Amino acid sequence: MINFKKKFLVAVVLSLTLLSSSSLMAKGNVGITLDQAMVIVKAAKAQALKQGTLMNIAVVDAGANLTAFIRMDGAFIGSIDISIKKAKTARLFNMPTGKLGELAQPGKPLYNIEFSNNGLITFPGGVPLKDKEGNIIGAIGVSGSSVENDHEVAMAGAAALK
Repeated sequence: MINFKKKFLVAVVLSLTLLSSSSLMAKGNVGITLDQAMVIVKAAKAQALKQGTLMNIAVVDAGANLTAFIRMDGAFIGSIDISIKKAKTARLFNMPTGKLGELAQPGKPLYNIEFSNNGLITFPGGVPLKDKEGNIIGAIGVSGSSVENDHEVAMAGAAALK
């Protein structure tokens, strides 16, 4: 019984140490902040309004975790999942989803990659987000219109970081 208590205590201390160090890393600008994500979403939404399109806009952090999301009134419900997956795909592979899509065509080196990672989206609309030093800190994914419009809105969001 004492060994169990000692092992449990060691596990708790180790867990708290890991949580504490990951908290410090997060404060050290390793990933996108909520404030940055909101600026990105606002800029992307402004571009969608300029286009006259209705978009779902998702921003993920460096770990591909959802940080911010909006669904413009009337945007396709089916595009919610697509926008989130575009953001995750762009972050998981550190490239725009359209570029990954080119590599995922039949006969290309990444054919069928979209079936990995619980499903990816390999057409335009997902873009990695970089800080001023060029480090990838997250990604944006946009869905709701043509892939050209989606990509344009994502790029407008990404440009808001600069």
